[in-house]
Amino acid sequence: MTELTGKSVLITGASSGIGEATAHVLSQAGASVFLVARREEQLARLATQIGGTGASVAYRACDVAKRQGLQDAAAQAVAAFGGIDILVNNAGTMTPIGHIGQVDPDLWEAAIDTNLKGAFNAIRAVLPPMLVQGTGTIINMSSGAVNSALEGWSHYCASKAGARKLTEIGHKEYADRGITFVGLSPGTVATPIMDEVRASKMNPVSQIDPSEHIPPEWAARAVLYLCGPAGAEHAGTDFSIKTDEGRAAVGLPPVN
Repeated sequence: MTELTGKSVLITGASSGIGEATAHVLSQAGASVFLVARREEQLARLATQIGGTGASVAYRACDVAKRQGLQDAAAQAVAAFGGIDILVNNAGTMTPIGHIGQVDPDLWEAAIDTNLKGAFNAIRAVLPPMLVQGTGTIINMSSGAVNSALEGWSHYCASKAGARKLTEIGHKEYADRGITFVGLSPGTVATPIMDEVRASKMNPVSQIDPSEHIPPEWAARAVLYLCGPAGAEHAGTDFSIKTDEGRAAVGLPPVN
C-alpha cells in the first residue's frame, strides 16, 4: 500500500461516494485530509469519523464552481497542514440527464460549472503552494464518457472531455516543475449518481445491472495507487480500472 504519512491531501466532492471513500482510504494511509463539498453537515460527520481514528482532518463547505471558495479552502489547508501535496479533483454532477433541446439550460450550465470549471478552480487553488514546494500530484476524476457520445449526457461527456484536456495540458505545462497531472477512469461506481442514471432509462449505461458497479472503495484504492510512483508513470493520461491489467496493478479483483 502506498504510504502517505506526512502528506496532505485536498479532496473535492468529499461528502459522499468516491470522495468520502477516498478520504477514508487516504487517511488510513497516513495522509492529513482536507475535505471540500457543499454539504457542511455531511462534511462535519465525515471529519468526526476520520478524526476519531487519530488522523488529521479539516474541512470547508464551498461550491467548487465559485473560485474564491476554493482559494480560501486551499489557504486553510496550507495553514492547517503546512502545504498541499495532493489534489483529488472529484466533485461532479450528472444532473440534468436529457436531450439537448429539452434539458433546462441553467442546469446544463451548472453541470459545466461543477465538472469543468470546478476542476479548473481547484487546480488553480492548489498550484501556488505546490509550485513553492516543487512537487505535487493532481488527480482528476475522469470517465469513459470522455471518448463516448452518450444520449442524454451532452453536459457530462463535454465537461469530462474538457477535464481530460486539463490533465493533458497540465502535464505538458507543469511536469518539468515537479507537478504530476493524472486522470482516473474508474468505470461505473455504486454511488447515488448511478441511481439517477438508472432512473433516466436513457443510453446503455442506465441498463447496467447494479451488481456490476464497483464499490466506491475500489475507486479510492486506485486514487491511493496514483498518489505513489504510479501517478508519474501514467502522467498526462487517464489510468483505468475498467481492465484486468489496471485492476491487477491496484490490487483489485479482475473484471467479471
